[in-house]
Amino acid sequence: MKFNMGCGHRKLAGYVNVDASPLCEPDQVFDLERTPWPWPDNCASEVRFIHSLEHMGQTPAVFLAIMCEIYRIAADGCEVVIHVPHPRHDNFLGDPTHVRAITARTLSHFDKAICEKVIADGGANTPLALMLGIDFETVSTETVLEHHYFARMKSGELSADQVNEMLRTQFNIARELRIALKARKAEIARS
Repeated sequence: MKFNMGCGHRKLAGYVNVDASPLCEPDQVFDLERTPWPWPDNCASEVRFIHSLEHMGQTPAVFLAIMCEIYRIAADGCEVVIHVPHPRHDNFLGDPTHVRAITARTLSHFDKAICEKVIADGGANTPLALMLGIDFETVSTETVLEHHYFARMKSGELSADQVNEMLRTQFNIARELRIALKARKAEIARS
């Protein structure tokens, strides 16, 4: 099964389109902040959160429960595609229904190999993958720049290093983050 979670009015053919609001006429009305979810273990080959995950999990307990449910329904190798507004963009800050910033670093806490390395190196990051018994590898990350900055970088006016520095210190440089994860279950089963 393929899921389009928090679909709103952006329903996808071939997916189970899920949303808490019946107004958008999803295939299934369900509040994803309620756990457990109604789908069986290991049933998903793909799970998409396209501009929806930032609307969920205001409290750590609810967010962690959502991540555990994504993992529970994911088959080994399931792709989890997440698109969110960049946390330093007015699109994120200006919407009162956005309750959680999502970044690649946020999601790295759910990668078992990264957590083990942090522990081995004496780091202080919370090893959520180990604590929760879940494992998501980050397959790709993409930062979508505002058109103006993308054009300036493409023309050579701005270098990638300059854009990266701007991303760390300024607002409204990037409008979106696109992150792809892969559920790793074979490793968990062998542990």
